[in-house]
Amino acid sequence: MNLIQLLLPLHDNDKRLFSRDEFDRVRDELAKRFGGITAFRRSPAEGVWREGQEDVSRDEVVIFEVMTERLNRKWWSGYRKDLEKRFRQEELVIRATQVELL
Repeated sequence: MNLIQLLLPLHDNDKRLFSRDEFDRVRDELAKRFGGITAFRRSPAEGVWREGQEDVSRDEVVIFEVMTERLNRKWWSGYRKDLEKRFRQEELVIRATQVELL
């Protein structure tokens, strides 16, 4: 089983808040394709990373998770590129982890 996590920013790079509709669209797309989704939207997570020696970037993100038996890397790559355009990002993080259901 694979756990897929999408980290989506609350704001674009100009600090403009994305509408709830944008996140609802992602939720609906993933629920339709995978039959279910978990969305962590109430308390945004904070991402912090270095861009060079001294530049520190920060972002508030919401996390969407789906589980699937088959990991279709080609589909996820295309979906990530689509989300990067929709959320006006140079790069979005979508990560997969193999999990064992207990």
